[in-house]
Amino acid sequence: MDTLKILLAATVALLIGALAVAYKDGGPEKDTSKSEIAELKLEFEKLRMERDTLEQQRKLQALQDAAAKAPVYQAPAPAPSAAENAALQDQIAKLEEEKAKAERNAETANNEAAFVGGQVLEHRDGELRRARMIKDALPMARIKEWVDDPQAGSFGVIEVLQEASVQQESVLCVRRNTGILGKVKITSVSIEGAIANAVSSFPGLKPQAGDDLILDPME
Repeated sequence: MDTLKILLAATVALLIGALAVAYKDGGPEKDTSKSEIAELKLEFEKLRMERDTLEQQRKLQALQDAAAKAPVYQAPAPAPSAAENAALQDQIAKLEEEKAKAERNAETANNEAAFVGGQVLEHRDGELRRARMIKDALPMARIKEWVDDPQAGSFGVIEVLQEASVQQESVLCVRRNTGILGKVKITSVSIEGAIANAVSSFPGLKPQAGDDLILDPME
């Protein structure tokens, strides 16, 4: 825009100079023709119009920039209605109820897990205690030979170690390592030893020579 002002001022100066020359010493027909003067006037008018147009554009741009920088007004959000407040309170109550229920379920699950874990530990401790008692039990007798006869049944020839505990009708447990295979009943006792019959069938391992006979540690 400064360049346009400079050009406009220069054109005006040229026009004034041309007019001064035209009317000096005898009128315009001596040095400058009327057509040249007309062209200078037309050029001057064009420059003035362009200046006015640019000035209007500048003002419009300034207004647009000011509008863009101005803060945008936002209307406040309408206050929730009574029905909306009631619905919100109901939703909050439901969420709190679900949270309390989840906490109760979690507590119940923890209690159940602790109970089951305690039972497992107690059972395992019981098994360990029973195994220790079986292992530490004093042998009353020892199997010298075990016979499985389809007709006579299963019986064992017994070496008596503790005469006071190995009597006729005595029931002893067959021990191997820290486990009990089953039970036998003493049917006869003599100087040579004793005979014992199986109280019930042995579902797993069968008695054999070297197995100890002990009193039931759990009785």
